[in-house]
Amino acid sequence: MAINWFPGHMHKARKEIKKVMPQMDLIIEVLDARIPFSSENPLVPSLRGDTPLIKVLNKRDLADPEITRRWQAWLEKERGVRAITLTHNQRGEALDILKLAREMTPDHDRQKSALRVMILGIPNVGKSTIINTLAARPVAKTGNEPAVTRAQQAIKLPGNILLYDTPGFLWPKLSPEACGYRLAITGAIRSAVLDFEDVALFEADYLLEAYPELVRARYGLAELPPDGLGLMDAIAAKRRFFARGGIPDLHKVAEVLLNEFRSGTLGRISLETPEMVEQEARVAAEEEARKAEKK
Repeated sequence: MAINWFPGHMHKARKEIKKVMPQMDLIIEVLDARIPFSSENPLVPSLRGDTPLIKVLNKRDLADPEITRRWQAWLEKERGVRAITLTHNQRGEALDILKLAREMTPDHDRQKSALRVMILGIPNVGKSTIINTLAARPVAKTGNEPAVTRAQQAIKLPGNILLYDTPGFLWPKLSPEACGYRLAITGAIRSAVLDFEDVALFEADYLLEAYPELVRARYGLAELPPDGLGLMDAIAAKRRFFARGGIPDLHKVAEVLLNEFRSGTLGRISLETPEMVEQEARVAAEEEARKAEKK
């Protein structure tokens, strides 16, 4: 199942960002440390030019620490990019962003003009909480549901910085398809448009492959099932989630898998690695080439 979520306000936000980004002195992009590639905005590389870019890997405490280190190094291969990590509930760390902003814009005289900084990020990535920390006051709405911020606003920060907050948005087509699933698992896509069981099945397959011992420990399984559906059935049996007729209640299992991943109860888990997304990009390019040949 292809997952997409692109309501009208996101289309508007996309157009506004495209118009304003070339006027910025610095860009801050907030990523989910568990899915740094899937949570990257594809507009940024094509629009930023030589503008310095800080990539903030937020929710570090929920992600696999070794994979996060690899992502940080991988992201900084791009010219003019610095990557830092934050925990999602340690607000003091966010102030390091302002220090890094000063280091990356040494030629800007803030006595003469404000440093214009754009901050952007996908829905539910923690951008608004970071903004409130930087501003030292509640200027951006926060919430557990995606798409809380709906309109662009300019916020004055200490040190003559003008921070342009932008609504979190996704893109019309989430590609490759796995990106849509990863975004859904982390909570970046509104629950109402998701098939919970389908998303949880994707998660279950991945967990068995990448984190089998965490699965075994969390759900008390002596033996691991061969696939994601088997895992969901096993969790239903362990937790006694049954519908009428003794059928496993996979919707309840799906809610458990998604909620326990999002809260960190399952452990520190990353859903993608640099090597994985490079391989996916190669496969996608080959597929596009085959389609082009057929035409």
